[in-house]
Amino acid sequence: MYSQAPINRFFQPKLSVSKGFAELTIEIRNDFHHAAGAAHGAVYFKAVDDAAFFAANSLEPDFFVLTSSITIFFLRPIQSGTLIAKGKVVQNSKTLIIAESNLFDNRGKEIGRGIGSFAKSKIRLTPEIGYFAPTNEQKEL
Repeated sequence: MYSQAPINRFFQPKLSVSKGFAELTIEIRNDFHHAAGAAHGAVYFKAVDDAAFFAANSLEPDFFVLTSSITIFFLRPIQSGTLIAKGKVVQNSKTLIIAESNLFDNRGKEIGRGIGSFAKSKIRLTPEIGYFAPTNEQKEL
């Protein structure tokens, strides 16, 4: 499942999902820093993509959604503490879901934001690939 993916063993995010929404937290560590001493943009991308993706996927109970594009705005650096990503669906059509994510530090200051488009695939969500169909109840992954 989500927490067992190799990249997630490195970032150690915590994720909760409800219908049309997702929230992810990542504790910023020194090994996430670029040479200037703040979190690398890859951490921002990971948080924006995962929060938007799981918000989108929560509306598609049978099939995997695929990230088709992401635009990220870096607003301010984060050096330490908790990065919080809040994702929500803003449009849901027959073949595409648009979701946005806002990133905050643990003081509530917005540090970044992004918007993504997610294509609905024909890959079924099954336990064999490590996924389950979401319910209306909030899930922690």
